[in-house]
Amino acid sequence: MTSRPSPLPAPRPRLFRFSALTLVGLLIAALAGAPVASVGFNLLAGGTSSTWSHLAATVLPEYIQNSLALCAGVGIGVATVGVATAWLTTMHDFPGRRFFDWALVLPLAVPAYVMAYVYTDFLQFVGPVQSLLRDTFGWEYGDYSFPDVRTLPGAMLMFVFVLYPYVYLLARTAFLERAGGVLEAARTLGIGPWRAFFSVSLPLARPAIATGVALALMETLADYGTVAYFAVNTFTTGIYRAWFSLGDRIASAQLAAMLLGFVLLLVALERLTRGRARYHNTSLRRRSPAARLRGPAALLATLACLTPLLLGFLVPAGLLLRMALGEGDAQFGERFVVLARNSFTLAGLTALLAVGLAVLLAYSARLSRHGLTRGFNRVVGLGYAVPGTVIAVGVLIPVTRLDNWLAGQWQTWFGSNPGLLLTGGIAALVYAYLARFLSVALQTVEASLAKITPNMDDAARSLGLGQAATLRRVHVPILRGSLFTAGLLVFVDVMKELPATLVMRPFNFDTLATQAYTLASDERLAEASTAALAIVVVGLLPLIALSRQIARDRH
Repeated sequence: MTSRPSPLPAPRPRLFRFSALTLVGLLIAALAGAPVASVGFNLLAGGTSSTWSHLAATVLPEYIQNSLALCAGVGIGVATVGVATAWLTTMHDFPGRRFFDWALVLPLAVPAYVMAYVYTDFLQFVGPVQSLLRDTFGWEYGDYSFPDVRTLPGAMLMFVFVLYPYVYLLARTAFLERAGGVLEAARTLGIGPWRAFFSVSLPLARPAIATGVALALMETLADYGTVAYFAVNTFTTGIYRAWFSLGDRIASAQLAAMLLGFVLLLVALERLTRGRARYHNTSLRRRSPAARLRGPAALLATLACLTPLLLGFLVPAGLLLRMALGEGDAQFGERFVVLARNSFTLAGLTALLAVGLAVLLAYSARLSRHGLTRGFNRVVGLGYAVPGTVIAVGVLIPVTRLDNWLAGQWQTWFGSNPGLLLTGGIAALVYAYLARFLSVALQTVEASLAKITPNMDDAARSLGLGQAATLRRVHVPILRGSLFTAGLLVFVDVMKELPATLVMRPFNFDTLATQAYTLASDERLAEASTAALAIVVVGLLPLIALSRQIARDRH
């Protein structure tokens, strides 16, 4: 008999086989998510401070009430304005429709806190509106009542007219892709236009609308400048006061954790609203012919689109320009150059780092077959949903401890005190920006990288190129346009960012955003106009490109 050879032992499965590039991607993702983890850790490790007990008994109910009221008012407002304008411009033809198609996104260039400063000056007692009323009707002080814009409803309106483009853009895309053929089928069944809108088009666009509303509400919860200027107490103002006025990092971390809970609840509600709904465009026709509006209907459609554009962009931009050119800024000159240099340095450095890190993260996820890598990238993708104040608290607590330890070690080794190496400069601030805005660059790069066929990677490998060489010589040249777009988006976001900059900027280091906030808080609105106008002009850059893309898609 011939003996059978004994079977070879099965090789042990290797659970984790990561390349060096994948490990780098995991490290970057972990560092980007560390600030949020730091907030949770300090919340659990810090216990209950006396400051927190005082806050919970006095102002915490007001924080919760105002935050919920803002979310309700802004959510209803942006959904109404965004859906109405999207429906009118996609499904109807009326005078000015081609202009409104792209112009309705322009309010995104105006930060909400800049809008708050402008309308306060415009509507105050000595402002042009009330002065015109008194001159026209001969009224004196006390003869009439005028609504105060610096209230909770006023803050709601500021957010609605700045943030409705989130809903407009997503709803517009949904109506263009899904409304046409379905509406034609509904009309053949005898369903009228209004009933077809509410029973067919609106349900089909519900996931897109829910996503747009969720984005607008995240921006609302993250805002500090508007609510602080209008004296509306929310979690962001509470975090700032607990850190700087009360000096209690535990209380600020606890408030930050509650604010983060609100944001995560919004994300969960958006997912729940979407449910398992999936819609596919199976027709080559993207839309049915637009219905031509005439007479009063055309006039109403034009006014409905003109009003949010007028209040959200044309009026504030015009008033800023008038103040900057007419009344002038006493600090314009050398001081303005320093502010612009600081802002451009922070924005440019963050944009370059964000694009480079986003390329590494996206490429490592492309190479790795492990779900862990993609999971870490999804954690980074949540960074934009985390308010700047939460990121600032999450960065400052561990980085300050590290800074103090480094200073102590330096003192021991070299006998001199170097000061604060990280928080004393812009390093910690740039880290906070990256933790929040890296997701913007990552999503842009991932979307573009996914369009490159894996066959190009295989071809490069067959020619002897390694992973790094393939990235440098094949993918980066193809992605050049997307990398520029990603960098531009991060640049604009950093230019507008206020809460994290206020909390973390080094001593005697101001930016255009902090300058505008400081001067406006001191009621020096004319002096704040140049800094605010510069922020708006920079914010227009990506919107111009977006507007051109909208015009091409429509025609």
